[in-house]
Amino acid sequence: MKKKMGNNISLKILSLIIAVVVWLLVVNIDNPIGTKSFVISDVQLLNEAYIDADGKMCMQDSEQVPIRVTIKAQRKVLDKITVNDLRAVADLQQAVSLKTDPVMVPITVTCDKILPNNIEVTPNNLSLHLEDKDTQEFVVNVTTNNTKPDKDYEVGALTSNPEKIKITGPKSLINKIDKVNAAIELNGKTQDFTQEVTLSIIDKNQEALSDSEMNSLRIENNAQVIVTAKLWKIRQGVKISAGYVGTPAEGYQAGMIKTVPDTISVAGSTEGLETLAANDNVITIPSESIDISGESSDVEKKISLKDLLPDNVKLTSDSSEDVWVTVSILPEGSREFSFPTKEIEVKNKPDDLQVTFETAQIAIRIKSDSKDLDDLDVTKDIKASIDL
Repeated sequence: MKKKMGNNISLKILSLIIAVVVWLLVVNIDNPIGTKSFVISDVQLLNEAYIDADGKMCMQDSEQVPIRVTIKAQRKVLDKITVNDLRAVADLQQAVSLKTDPVMVPITVTCDKILPNNIEVTPNNLSLHLEDKDTQEFVVNVTTNNTKPDKDYEVGALTSNPEKIKITGPKSLINKIDKVNAAIELNGKTQDFTQEVTLSIIDKNQEALSDSEMNSLRIENNAQVIVTAKLWKIRQGVKISAGYVGTPAEGYQAGMIKTVPDTISVAGSTEGLETLAANDNVITIPSESIDISGESSDVEKKISLKDLLPDNVKLTSDSSEDVWVTVSILPEGSREFSFPTKEIEVKNKPDDLQVTFETAQIAIRIKSDSKDLDDLDVTKDIKASIDL
């Protein structure tokens, strides 16, 4: 009986050992050890104060070899790891020497899911240049990335808070900066909105700074600003009114006043458009802007509307700010009439051709000592023809 019991215990131990071996074999077959590689560009510098006291800052060498991280682990673990799980640092206090150019600083990469001895970094060092530190202030330029609000709206104002920002970095990199942009997307919006935006730095070649260059800068407010976009309603068909001062030459009189264009489109805030409506939606050009004193021929002048608009009203983006004003100067007793070109009789037109006029109407000037020109009917009393 005792012998049988001993044999059973031996068999149980042997079975356990076989089970463990089989389990290990299955684990290694189904979940083998493997490697996975990543290329990283974001290496955090530690202990920058180590060189900051000497008025220096670091900038990554443009010829830095791409940093490749290789991880060794079981396949199921590797499948779950992304580059975001890696943290790469370079401690300036561990630099081989601060007197060399470039300065070589050891790179350490850690991952919460992997033991340090299973992480390999190539190359082992980050190549840096030490430069004098510089600080400059830049205006924040708010852009819309060519996006537009709804068709019935225009951008009234784009503001940034703060409006300007300090950037500290290696002197050569600071001198490379052309502008600081805060970009927002409009995409058919119809209401004012506020948004937190991360700044982008543009160099003098109009290209965004690389990740390594951005990492070499210290940007105020962590490169964040608050952008506010005010959207203004568009109003079309706003009329232009013009006058004049002075008296034309003896024997002449002032005739019609024409503006090109005669109507414009504007965009404005609620208050601005209410002010415009109170003026009957008319933009008035001051009479003193056009002087016809002593003139014997038409007076034409280009006027800018930019400073004539009410507060919080602007021209739409597809409108010219200039308007041409023409004051007709006619002999005394004369009148100018607009005659529609469709009323012009065309004589001897070839049967295989058609006639079109490039303008809808022409100007006709008439002088009369006897007939009251006020009673003249243009289409009935005036006849016009061309002979082809």
